[in-house]
Amino acid sequence: MKERAREVKAAARRSPRDKAAEGERDVLEKISEMEKPDREMAEKIHAMIKANAPDLVPRTWYGMPAYSRDGSVLCFFRPAPKFGERYATFGFNDNAKIDDGNMWPVAYALTKLTKAEEAKLTALIKQAVS
Repeated sequence: MKERAREVKAAARRSPRDKAAEGERDVLEKISEMEKPDREMAEKIHAMIKANAPDLVPRTWYGMPAYSRDGSVLCFFRPAPKFGERYATFGFNDNAKIDDGNMWPVAYALTKLTKAEEAKLTALIKQAVS
C-alpha cells in the first residue's frame, strides 16, 4: 500500500505530457529490478504490449508493471516474489474486453514464456483493447 501511495503522489506531480514517458521509465526500472526468469518474461510482455497495443500507457501499479487506458489499469505483470508465489502472473482488470460467456480467466500463471504463450498473450492483449 505504501508503494501505491508513492505512485499516486508521483503521478499527481507529473504533467499529462510527461506521464507516458515517466511511466515507461518507472516500468522499465521495476522490470530491471526483477530476478530471472521474471525479468525476461516482463521484458517480452512489455515489448508485446508496445507492439500490439501502443495506446496503452505504461505505469507502475502497486509496484508492478502495468498498462493503462484512460487512467485505468487494463493489465499488469506480477513477479513471483511479489507475494511469495511460485509463478509470475499476467492479469487483466475488469475494463479489459476479454469477456467470454458467463465465465473467463482474468489472470494467467507464467513459469516460462515460449512462442506459444507469447502468441496466446498477444491475442488476449489485442482482444482486451478492442
